[in-house]
Amino acid sequence: MIFGTLPSGEQVEQVELSSGRLRAEVLTLGAIVRSLEVSGRNVVLGLDSVEDYLIRSRYFGAVVGRYGNRIAYGRFTLDGVDHQLPINNGVNSLHGGIEGFDRKVWTIQDRTDDSVTLGLISPDGEQGYPGTLTAQVTYALADDTLRIDYTMGTDAPTVVNLTNHSYFNLAGSGDVRDHVLRIEAEHYLPVDEHKIPTGELAPVKGTPFDFTEPHAVAERYDGAYDHCFVLNGGMQVTAAGLTMEVTTTEPGVQFYTGSMLDGVTTPYGPFAGLCLETQHYPDSPNQPHFPSTVLRPGERRTSTTSYKFTS
Repeated sequence: MIFGTLPSGEQVEQVELSSGRLRAEVLTLGAIVRSLEVSGRNVVLGLDSVEDYLIRSRYFGAVVGRYGNRIAYGRFTLDGVDHQLPINNGVNSLHGGIEGFDRKVWTIQDRTDDSVTLGLISPDGEQGYPGTLTAQVTYALADDTLRIDYTMGTDAPTVVNLTNHSYFNLAGSGDVRDHVLRIEAEHYLPVDEHKIPTGELAPVKGTPFDFTEPHAVAERYDGAYDHCFVLNGGMQVTAAGLTMEVTTTEPGVQFYTGSMLDGVTTPYGPFAGLCLETQHYPDSPNQPHFPSTVLRPGERRTSTTSYKFTS
């Protein structure tokens, strides 16, 4: 079905998926997960129109790229060549720049009742990134699980870090600071005043970042998390009788609690949803001891993240 039309006249489609007690709505704009229902309860934040997604969104449900998260000062050097990206987050480039993948219309490549595959071609030089990147994302529902598979290729050396930016609220409404969270991560990445990792992999033990045992989001902190955790396992969130177990092939997860939502420029207020953005680390192109995000011609990068619901 047609969800809406962009100012350019390009149409945005909505694809409906269902399997068992799960139902999802996916948009071709930004490969957005607009809704995800578990037994009739929508557990992600979504918007009502194309206009809202263009003007009032904070990446709600979108696949962000070419590089999810922050790159310091929008600069990096690859194979001796300097690259400058748009600055759209203080002094940094965030989530691919001013016109990232969240604002592109993806192409439906395949669809069934319970899955859809979307594709996008990002040309060489788009938002300052080198190489023509081909990206593909598949959303599939099965066994009470939403599975997201990514595939990426390039015709020239580039950097890439795709992630889904869904905001989850397992209660369906209200404040997520009472959600109980477990993250199998013994280290996290401290950040500077610009939210760029300092380069240290700091132990979580004895800090409010220790979720190796379950804790409510705001139990030991004000709840305003926006930090990357170094994963050595999965994650689990529980609220309102529902548990979401998250597994991923990615080395890290950006845990963000929506503290910068304001209820004015966005339809939702602070702490209306939490994000578990599975990904490589922020600013990896400038920090060579981090896992590499460089992709070269002839390589095919794949990534999988799954969200399983139990109650």
